[in-house]
Amino acid sequence: MKRALLILALIAVVALPFILRTEKKVSGPTDATVVIITPHNEAIRQEYARGFRDWYRAKTGKNVVIDWRVIGGTSEIARFIESEYVSSFQNYWTRQLGREWSIDVQAAFASGRLTKNASQTALDARQAFMASEVGCGIDVFFGGGTYDFIRQAEAGRIVDSGMLRMHPDWFTDEVIPRTYTGEPYWDKQGRWLGPVLSGHGIIYNLDSLARLGVNKEPRDWSDLANPKLFGEVAVCDPTKSGSIAKAFESLIQEQIYLEWARLVQTTGRPKAELEKQAVIQGWARGLQLLQRIGANARYFTDSSQKPPIDVSVGNCAVGMCIDFYGRYQEQSSTERSGRQRLGYYSPPGGTVLSPDPIALMRGAANREIGVAFIEYVMSMEGQKLWNLKPGTPGGPEQYALRRLPIRKDFYAHQEFAALRSDPDVNPYAGKNPLVYNPAWTGGIFSEMSFVIRVMCLDTHAELAEAWRTINSDRLNADTRDRALAVMSDLSTVDYGQMFSRIKPALNSKSKVDEIRLASEMANHFRRQYLRAAEIARGK
Repeated sequence: MKRALLILALIAVVALPFILRTEKKVSGPTDATVVIITPHNEAIRQEYARGFRDWYRAKTGKNVVIDWRVIGGTSEIARFIESEYVSSFQNYWTRQLGREWSIDVQAAFASGRLTKNASQTALDARQAFMASEVGCGIDVFFGGGTYDFIRQAEAGRIVDSGMLRMHPDWFTDEVIPRTYTGEPYWDKQGRWLGPVLSGHGIIYNLDSLARLGVNKEPRDWSDLANPKLFGEVAVCDPTKSGSIAKAFESLIQEQIYLEWARLVQTTGRPKAELEKQAVIQGWARGLQLLQRIGANARYFTDSSQKPPIDVSVGNCAVGMCIDFYGRYQEQSSTERSGRQRLGYYSPPGGTVLSPDPIALMRGAANREIGVAFIEYVMSMEGQKLWNLKPGTPGGPEQYALRRLPIRKDFYAHQEFAALRSDPDVNPYAGKNPLVYNPAWTGGIFSEMSFVIRVMCLDTHAELAEAWRTINSDRLNADTRDRALAVMSDLSTVDYGQMFSRIKPALNSKSKVDEIRLASEMANHFRRQYLRAAEIARGK
């Protein structure tokens, strides 16, 4: 009898999901498919799949399906796309053109920086690729940071979708400006376009802060370096998440501006004369702040969605995150009583609003549908999904996406205000925004991520131990200062080293050069952190 009851229970467990499942709506046969690769979350994918399907059917009378490809963050996507194009072009070069494949051909065909001194074979490979319809099995790249899209454009892997010619009225200062606060919002050649804006900020758990004795809600990146937050900060790996790497770059640029203002005040010299010095010293101050935040880190995750979730459940007290993840988590955690458990704040002088671009891939098999999807996302119909409340006219069906549309005219529609998830947020009306200066750090963006990885991730055990020991209550001020000076010595990764040593290694044709440099630098930092801990212990 007992065995029979167990069998019946097992059958019930297996059968119940099938009995209770909702019937899927079948809208008819599929007339077209578009393949889109994206780092966007499921909520965005679901709402844009539904919105595009309805928009396309109303426009053409046909049914379209999106084949989403989700493999990770923007950095993982970029690596995947690069490898797919290498494979496809090798096949095209050797089989269709009958040419011999080589390392030089592989390096040259996707290089937008070949000079006239390059070999004829290299020039031929580049010309052949740019004239080809070699593809990667993907039609549209949707979402991520501008850095990766600019690289894809230079390589020739993304192409003009024709949107600038189709809708010239969209790409004006009154609708979508070419640049804003130093950030490009679309490519002059139309190879990528920014449909939505992203900033970064701090998400924090009020209960966890109270438990740790932190009485002040974080309002600046430097608040994450508070020793009371040791082991409580959720951070992403900047080499895996392009969006969080952008947050780190914004933090460094903020420190450059602060150092520039300090130098003007203390020296009395003209501001223009002090820019170079401010960049050098602000770079060092920014890395030192990131080092201390890294020392407080509980982990360095590959997923930009993990920190706000972990902060919401109390696994971490604070975290660095993308603004819409922070706003969404803050809203969803509100208790029935109205009590707020979470808070989110974007330091106004410490983050820029950057676009998450969209682009058409070279050799797109479903080019026409891909162009239509881009048109939908950039149209007012597509823009509404980003910030209208679920269930409102033209808004999302199920999820509040809490994103900021890029179109200025969206914010000019007063009738949208009552329908918006964030009616008080207007990215074009912010106070004291950080103005991004690409000349300072734009050329060493990947090198910056590499340095942070080696300085904080690869050596985290030693860094955290040094930081914990330095902040011991037993230490006197002199010992602490000496130990902190050793831990904070970043002369091996100063601004000049980024160009003279680190950039050449990362751009070398041989991956061995990068691996060797990472090993050397990691060993250096380990010794440095161990020595700082020894000083703090009185040795």
